[in-house]
Amino acid sequence: MSEDRSDDSFFGGLGAIDRSRIGLYAVLLAMVAFYLAPLESGLVTAFKTQTGFTQTTPFAPPPPGEFTTAAWQVAFDRLREGLVNSLLMAVPATVLSALLGSLAAYGLTNLSWRGQLGVLVLFVSGVFLPYQSVLVPLTQFWSFVDLAGRIPLAVVDDYDGLIHLSITHAAYGVPICTVLFRSYYATIDDEMLEAARLDGASAATIYRRIILPLSVPIFAVTLIYQFTQIWNDLLFALVLISDPGNNVVTVALNQLQGSFVQQYNLQMAGAFIAALPTLVVYVLFGEQFAKGVAGET
Repeated sequence: MSEDRSDDSFFGGLGAIDRSRIGLYAVLLAMVAFYLAPLESGLVTAFKTQTGFTQTTPFAPPPPGEFTTAAWQVAFDRLREGLVNSLLMAVPATVLSALLGSLAAYGLTNLSWRGQLGVLVLFVSGVFLPYQSVLVPLTQFWSFVDLAGRIPLAVVDDYDGLIHLSITHAAYGVPICTVLFRSYYATIDDEMLEAARLDGASAATIYRRIILPLSVPIFAVTLIYQFTQIWNDLLFALVLISDPGNNVVTVALNQLQGSFVQQYNLQMAGAFIAALPTLVVYVLFGEQFAKGVAGET
């Protein structure tokens, strides 16, 4: 009798666990479907003809005879120059802002000097500076600097707008990179740095030999964050670039929008092509990104 009661209790508990697990899986599946639905809709739309798009719902696959890859080819041809320009602009801006942010954070965290707090407040204030508030002074600044006129080089003349955009993004990204690096450097053991100082290592040597090798995870975090922000920017690009030959991919993607007829398959294909480099960056630095977010040194 007691064994029967024990078995009933066991199976009853198992049933409760199964029901809770089933409920958990159902919620997870619902969340996956909710978040992936826009991607699925955009992807199937990119493979439909205009007729197929009008005949079906956005989530339905292409009907028979209405499947096409022509939109992808057209979108790539029209975005190709913008993709190259975006790479030329985003890569140096990302690396420069991360490197300057790392150096600034090292000086604000692991070195002691008068006025640190005031400088840190300025960096933190820079994080909250909206793009719109600097558009007019930024345009006036680059008109005054006139790089192409001051540096008589063909590459500066040809890529004038991209250089302006790259330097602007690098400067704009330094505050947030500094804050991210500072929170990471605050976790580094002070005794290790003090031991290096007692051995006669200078501040530059400590940064090069100790801090920099330990900074790989947080560099991955800042590089991914900055690259995504810079790559997806449209506002600065619209203001600072006047030569159509310097258009970045976000401007070219915006130009895929038709004046009279909306080609949704072309716009969706272009959106996926424009987003592909950021996905590649996440895949390449995903492991280091997870370590950096977790604060592992």
